[in-house]
Parts: sequence; structure tokens; C-alpha cells
Amino acid sequence: MTCLNTALLSLLLASPAAAGKALDSLAGLTAEAPAAPAPQKPELKEWTVMVYMNGKSNIEPFALADLNRFETAGSNDKVNIVAEIGRSKGLDNDTTADGDWAGVRRYYVTRDADPEHIASPLISDLGNPDMGDWKEAAAFLKWARAAYPAKKYAFIIWDHGWGWLDPVKPGQNHVDDEAKSISHDFVTGNYIGTRQMGRIFREGGKVDLYVSMACFMQMAEVAYEIKDGADVIVGAEEVIQLPSLNWEGFLAALAAAPGASPEKAGGFLVDTFKEMYSRPEMQDLLQQGGYGTQLSAIRGGKLRELAKKLKDWYTPVMAAGDKAALARAKAGVVRFEIGDASTDPDKRIAFYGDLHHFVELFAANADKSLPGNAQALAAGEKLNDFITSELVIKNAALGRDRTGKDFSAVKGLAINIPGKPGTLIEYYPTYSKLFFAQDSGWETFMKYLDGIDNR
Repeated sequence: MTCLNTALLSLLLASPAAAGKALDSLAGLTAEAPAAPAPQKPELKEWTVMVYMNGKSNIEPFALADLNRFETAGSNDKVNIVAEIGRSKGLDNDTTADGDWAGVRRYYVTRDADPEHIASPLISDLGNPDMGDWKEAAAFLKWARAAYPAKKYAFIIWDHGWGWLDPVKPGQNHVDDEAKSISHDFVTGNYIGTRQMGRIFREGGKVDLYVSMACFMQMAEVAYEIKDGADVIVGAEEVIQLPSLNWEGFLAALAAAPGASPEKAGGFLVDTFKEMYSRPEMQDLLQQGGYGTQLSAIRGGKLRELAKKLKDWYTPVMAAGDKAALARAKAGVVRFEIGDASTDPDKRIAFYGDLHHFVELFAANADKSLPGNAQALAAGEKLNDFITSELVIKNAALGRDRTGKDFSAVKGLAINIPGKPGTLIEYYPTYSKLFFAQDSGWETFMKYLDGIDNR
């Protein structure tokens, strides 16, 4: 009971008439002084774009350059842009630019025209945490969502990428120290493993749009791990050339249409990527390197259905036993540049290939007289139609690779397809632990393919 109520009760007991006058007076005061309206919360911005930039590696100069590119647009009244960027000293390609600091910092990205200097306000200096730890990525995501709430969220991991390949220990599966999933911190030697990628979103919160600015990450095996953490997933099947994505074009498009849905925003990334790499100077760069290039946006919510349709296809394929058609598909499929001209001159060892193209090539070479191939072909047609009409929102693929294969055959999603027999099966000690492997059973078919020559 409040002090005011206690006083009135005492007065009422002592003198009912006096208490009545006091109540009348109190009612008058109440009528003259209405309660103040509750303060209104500021209106949420449409988007918060969160960029986790691990420059603690041999691509530090490009991380700094891309943060400056974000500043060409900067945050505005509809879009927040925040970045956590790391850099180090003493590694290959170390630069003294922008004060030559080392460690990890968070910035609220504001507009600035100077491409050589980060002008955005520093929010916090975190010291030197391990950017190869998924928990650090999750902490940034969680912090950014809380500090800069919005109607929609985009999360970008910026660094080296190596597809699904995820060794238990460095060097266990005979690849160099850079060949590990994503976000390689060269200072600590750590990286974010494929199975850890989903944990980022379970800890930090689901996002509307996820982007891998890293090579080889638009794979069934990788996307499946994060399917519940992002509605739209953007990435590349192939190497991403530096200068990476068309940040200026993407952020300008988002600023012009801040109400864009996640699918439309993913389309902005793909469209502006295609525009940038269609420029003559970029075409020259690709031709000199012998690369095609590609970027796609896919629907996370469709990946479980992909696993089912994939199993519905490869099961009758194995039953039909048309190894000649599979050999031709293995030889002809567009494969991505895991090796190089010295280690894999014909790109027959590389074990990431475009899924749609592989299914298409099998169908083109299938012996229709074999029992069971009719079922396999029908399932393959359903699978490829699903990929192009339901799974993939938008896809851009340009140029040719160094073996002359045209990237117009690349449709938006890679998968592990063994190359020459027996050469890379030892790279798969952790494949069975992937959720995609468990739900699709693709490893069974991978081992079947590994025994088929693709010469």
C-alpha cells in the first residue's frame, strides 16, 4: 500500500466527511494532469548489413580496400552497415596502409569518398581475438543485431574459402594449410569448419540473407549446413577473383530500394556481380587467369527437398549401371579450380563440379536401352528443373576456364564429384559427418563414381 493510500485510510477512519472532501480534491487533480504518453521507439531501419572481414591473412590489403568500398555508400536512414575487420603484421602481402594497426576492430560504416583511408567511426577495438573461431563470428552477429536492430539482416563472411573441405586437424587430408572451409586466421592457424557454420546462426540469430565472399562456398554440402540460418544464401561455385563482389553496385541498389525482400537483395548481388565482371577490363583479367566466374543466390528453405530429389536421381542411376555415361559426365562437367595448371592440367582431378551440368551430361550420354535408365532420366529431369526453377533464385556465370569449358553450363550449385579414380577419396575423412551427406546419402554415390574412369 502506498503512503498516499495509507493517509486516506487514516483520514476516512477519523472523519468520513473530511475524507470525502480529500477524495474530491484528488479526483480534480487527476483530471487536470493526464498521464504523459509513453515514449515511442525509433522506427526500425530496413536492413542491417553485417560484414565479418577476416583480413588476418595474405589478403589483408583487399580487406582494407573493400571496407573503403563499403564507404562509397555508407549507412543511411534506411540501411546500417557494420563491419568487424581483422589484420595482422608480418604475413605475406602485409600492408602499412591506414596506420598499420594490427588486431580486430568494429566500425559503423559511414559515407566517405577517400578510397585510401577508413573514415568510418571506430566502435570498438577488440584486441586480437581468433577470427577463425566460429564463436567470434557469432558474437559479432549477435552484437550487431542488438546494437543496430532492423527489419531484415544480411551477414557476410569475407575471406578465403575452400568449399566443404574440413579436415579434423591441419594437414590431415594432405592439403596445404589454407585449404580449409572459411575464415582462415593465419595468426592462430584456426578456421571456421563446415559443420561449425550452422552454429554461427544458432548462436547469433537467423538472418534473411547470408553471403560468402570466399571461393568455392556455393556447394550443396556447405549450403545445407546453414539452410536453417538464412533464407537466402549467396556465394560462388568457383574462385572469386579480387576485387571480389560489386559492393558499390549492391549497396547503391539497396539504398535505392531499401524495402527490397531478401530474395530481391540477393538478386542485387548477382546482377551487380555480372555487370562488374562483364566490363572489358574484368573480362581481360579473367582471360589472362584462365578463369570463368560465377555467383548465385539460392533459397535455404529448398535444400531439404534438393537432398531428396538428388537421392531419387542417383539411386536409379546406380541401379541402371550406365558407367559409360557417368564416365563422360565426369570428364565433361565444369569443374572448379581447386588445383592449378601444374598439378591438374586437364582439370580432371578437381573434385568440385556443377551439379546441374553433371546431371545434364549423364542424360545426354545415357544408353536409353538399359533397364532402369528411363527412371533415372525422368528423375534427372525433375532434379534439374527443381534446381533452375525453385532452388536457384538468380545465377550469373561468365567466361571460360583454362580448359575451354564454357561457364554458361554452370547453373548455381556445386557438389563434390570425384575426379580421376582413387586420387582424392583420401580427402573425405569428415564427409560423412556433414548433414548433407547424412540426409542425401551422396557419399555412397561419390564412392561409386570414384571407381569410374573419367579419362
